[in-house]
Amino acid sequence: MTGTLYLCATPIGNLEDMTYRAVRILQEVDLIAAEDTRNSIKLLNHFDIHTPMTSYHEYNKYDKARVLVGYLSEGKNIAVITDAGTPGISDPGEELVRQCQEAGITVTSLPGACACVNALVISGLPTRRFCFEAFLPTDKKERAGILEELKTETRTIVLYEAPHRLVRTLRELQDTLGNRRLTICRELTKKHETVFRTTIEEAIAYYTEQEPKGECVLVIEGVSIETLKAEERKQWDSMSIPEHVEYYISQGNDKKTAMKLAAADRGISKRDIYQAMINEEA
Repeated sequence: MTGTLYLCATPIGNLEDMTYRAVRILQEVDLIAAEDTRNSIKLLNHFDIHTPMTSYHEYNKYDKARVLVGYLSEGKNIAVITDAGTPGISDPGEELVRQCQEAGITVTSLPGACACVNALVISGLPTRRFCFEAFLPTDKKERAGILEELKTETRTIVLYEAPHRLVRTLRELQDTLGNRRLTICRELTKKHETVFRTTIEEAIAYYTEQEPKGECVLVIEGVSIETLKAEERKQWDSMSIPEHVEYYISQGNDKKTAMKLAAADRGISKRDIYQAMINEEA
């Protein structure tokens, strides 16, 4: 019989956020795979947990995952913990879960602290629909590509950023997204937790003068659907209505369908399109 992989969420700052279930599982499993054993030993000691640990991090995630899957296949139960928060989100736990699923090993998650969700719900921005990008890539081309995608993202956007890169990232966001509403959360669940509701432009001015400290979660307003529609309509302004209709005809549409599509693009009625076509022919 195979073992079970437990993804155990750990506190992101306040030790009182550790759950009873997480403590019990960490005491009962055969092995704990920790992102940083030197950091995790402090947590385990605080809760009187003496289960053996092994390191599992970004630089050994493929090979070590295979080793851990081997242990699980032998019937051992393993818990995964990160330095803080929920394993599998923006960390190497994702690869271990993938390999376990392929091997038919049971994977379960113990809910708990997650900086992304914590920041989102206290941001004051819409929470029904959101996208999570974690840390933006360091590769310039890949980073620029994601920022360009976010330009038309209508959902609330959540990013992580280190303090020494915060101002640079804010400037890139302003260059790409424009000046949006923004909430910056720092030191979440800790004594000096701060929730800064501002705009991208104001945040740049503030943090240029005040050196940011602590890991940051950025919650950014998505672009409104109305704004996107207005921008779409604007691209047709350089084209006359007959040219617009002709464009769709050249795409293989009949005249009636082309007029309907042109009306939708411009946010006007089909009657207006028809009248413009008559005026052009007169």
